[in-house]
Amino acid sequence: MRRFLITGMVVLLPVMASLYLIWLFFSFFDHLFAPVGQYLFGRPLPGVGVFLTLLLVLGTGMLATNFLGRRVIDLVGCLLARLPLVGSIYRAMKQIVDAFSQPHQTAFKRVVLVEYPRQGCYTIGFFTGWPKGELAMMGDEQLVSVFLPTTPNPTSGWLLLLPERDITYLQMPVEEGLKLVISGGVTAARAREMAVVQPGGRMGTC
Repeated sequence: MRRFLITGMVVLLPVMASLYLIWLFFSFFDHLFAPVGQYLFGRPLPGVGVFLTLLLVLGTGMLATNFLGRRVIDLVGCLLARLPLVGSIYRAMKQIVDAFSQPHQTAFKRVVLVEYPRQGCYTIGFFTGWPKGELAMMGDEQLVSVFLPTTPNPTSGWLLLLPERDITYLQMPVEEGLKLVISGGVTAARAREMAVVQPGGRMGTC
């Protein structure tokens, strides 16, 4: 019974968390657009906000795929970024979404190993580029930017500026690096279990 409960939780937790986030998103807009249903039909109708939200998402996507629409969206983004309090929130959220929606094209270029937080202890990081200006050099050495994410939430972490000789580039794709961080190393452990072959050709585990 205990094994069944744990297995059921492991299977259902990511599904329920995803559905909960979707429900929060559509529930927010459903309440936001409730006055529209009241105005059109004379009484509030459940689901009108969800339908209008879908139209809003589709319309924004269609607008963002053409040149003129992209210019309009960029203009709105620039206006939001200039607002005192909203601008800070907007810029932070946009950077996070851009970094994790297209990691191979934007911020995260390669997966690296960094000896951190002490000697002999290594942390997975993501090479993000070369800093410019006064952060570019430390003495005679060129510095590189490395983002160290936290587990299991890679949207938080901290930035390291260190000499390139202190990092080790990995051949691992960025997507695999993110999976490794989010799973807390579980994906790497499973891959090693599948790779171990016992005498006689049978698969074994470590």
